[in-house]
Amino acid sequence: MDIRKIKKLIELLEESGLNEIEIKEGEESIRLSRNATSLSMAPVYSAPPPLPQPAPVVTAEMLPAVSAAPSLPPGQTVTAPMVGTFYRASGPGAKPFVEVGQAVKKGDTLCIIEAMKMMNPIESEVEGTVAAILLNNGEPVEYGQPLFVIQ
Repeated sequence: MDIRKIKKLIELLEESGLNEIEIKEGEESIRLSRNATSLSMAPVYSAPPPLPQPAPVVTAEMLPAVSAAPSLPPGQTVTAPMVGTFYRASGPGAKPFVEVGQAVKKGDTLCIIEAMKMMNPIESEVEGTVAAILLNNGEPVEYGQPLFVIQ
């Protein structure tokens, strides 16, 4: 480190109210302190650690009102059998497996859920007409989450 830089640091230390400065440049470092002997001789007191606070008690009255799940059209609800990512089509730009109003038979593929890099086709367990598609392409899905309503 250049001696001019060290002198400048000493001036900065004297002008400021700081007791110590430490500078690192790459592998070089310098530490300047004022009255080092008086600092080392001063007794050090530390405050006791704060006591842990009990968790606040939450009652049902304190919780915000949660609206009921959005109402689903009448019919058979197809739920997700796993956690993953919901896809309406076999690939980007491909035609979706089903659309609202489309008739489906038992065993028809409704969508794909990607879980752990595996593409899992979700098939209809009933015959009917797709009344609602409850997710958008690429959305995460939880186990048991409604995906479709079939009337």
